[in-house]
Amino acid sequence: MKSNLLMNFTVDKENKTVNIKREFDASLSNVWSAWTEPEILDQWWAPAPYKSKTTNMEFKEGGKRLYAMVGPEGEERWSCFEYTSISPKTNFKHSSTFCDAEGKPNSAFASSYWDLTFSEQGDLTVVDIAITRDSFEEMEKLIEMGFKDGITATMQILDKIFEARK
Repeated sequence: MKSNLLMNFTVDKENKTVNIKREFDASLSNVWSAWTEPEILDQWWAPAPYKSKTTNMEFKEGGKRLYAMVGPEGEERWSCFEYTSISPKTNFKHSSTFCDAEGKPNSAFASSYWDLTFSEQGDLTVVDIAITRDSFEEMEKLIEMGFKDGITATMQILDKIFEARK
């Protein structure tokens, strides 16, 4: 497996944004599918020992993904994506909100706003992600909860999925 795939994670305090740039050794269509199809998302969208479980997903503007990260003891941490913009195989945007199993938002946390851009660079596909919060304090809270390690671990799982398909 390639260990030299780019993974940049930077925090822009002024704009309350985390920027992630990640290369994948896979075609644009395979990477797009991995981010937009629940059957594939559930294989990688949770850092071990957690598993991702999507109960509902409509990948369309105005559509939602309701899913849980399920822990080894069966505990569930629910979140909801709400898709606001989709340009096929180029970009999509969504909010991400902690919620309960019915999708009712957890008022203790505000939403994150994700903007994902996909591009081919030679044999690799690059995903540029900008994640914005309403305040830098909220961004810091997310980072303190282990977001960087979690997203890094999930992307490594996705690398293994692509490697297995070759």
